[in-house]
Amino acid sequence: MFDKLINKLKNDTYITLETTPGHSPTFTPVVDKLEELGLDKLVDAFTTTDNPLAKLKYNSLFAAKILQDRFNKPVIATMSMRDRNKIALQSDLLGANEVDIRGILALTGDPATISDQPHAKGVFEADSSLLLDIIGAFNSGMDYAGKPLAHKPRDIYPFAVVNSYAKNPKTLQKKMQKKIKHGALGIITQPVYDLENAKQLLELKEAANKECCNESKSAELILGIFPITKLRTAQFLSAHVPGINVPQRWIEALRVANEKGIEEEYKVGFELSKNLFDELKEYHPKIHLMTANQFQLAYDILK
Repeated sequence: MFDKLINKLKNDTYITLETTPGHSPTFTPVVDKLEELGLDKLVDAFTTTDNPLAKLKYNSLFAAKILQDRFNKPVIATMSMRDRNKIALQSDLLGANEVDIRGILALTGDPATISDQPHAKGVFEADSSLLLDIIGAFNSGMDYAGKPLAHKPRDIYPFAVVNSYAKNPKTLQKKMQKKIKHGALGIITQPVYDLENAKQLLELKEAANKECCNESKSAELILGIFPITKLRTAQFLSAHVPGINVPQRWIEALRVANEKGIEEEYKVGFELSKNLFDELKEYHPKIHLMTANQFQLAYDILK
């Protein structure tokens, strides 16, 4: 299952869809919606998020297990450094390995200070590179302390993330090189909103692969897409989310549409987003689609 996914990542079209478990003890309704829309037939894999924005949600590993069992399709589970020390990270990986949850997206995580849980404290023993190193140790049959495990784990497939925009592009290249050095096979970008941005990121990735590790390690770049169908979303991302660049033409088009009404605003935003998806898929068909669980929107983009 995962071998096929990694082969598609390296050699073929590769599309993943993000799912966000809710503030609930049940994840099944999310899975039911995916099945109702047939989204499992339109993507190569799903991902599950891990308490994004430090807000309490259903566990990403359990969610990945439910998704994977339902659709017999690989799921990449996010693990955040915010909530676990190296003991907990390793323990979770050991348990996940037996039930075949072996795609892991390593994140440092959002700060605990913005959590919806009073007085929550972040662990942050290190950044996501530590988790990538732990996965590398497991893939060699030992724990992070160098002690051989009683049974060698099945291969774990590590993924990482990177911003899609920086005033100094070289900083993005250095971050990519760091992720590659620590073993990431795929690097997912923050949302991209124009083809030129995507081209620059791919050039930076190629340079990062070349300069990183004498060809002993390399990673594929996966372009993140987050459809925008509201003016306020475009304005928020542009003004308040570092590492993302929303083109002014998108904001202006949505502003004009907003003045004509909600339906026109959605129509214009959808068309911009759908055209972007099609354009990027034609240029570099390795895409991670994020829709904040708006799965009808995801279906309309993908179909």
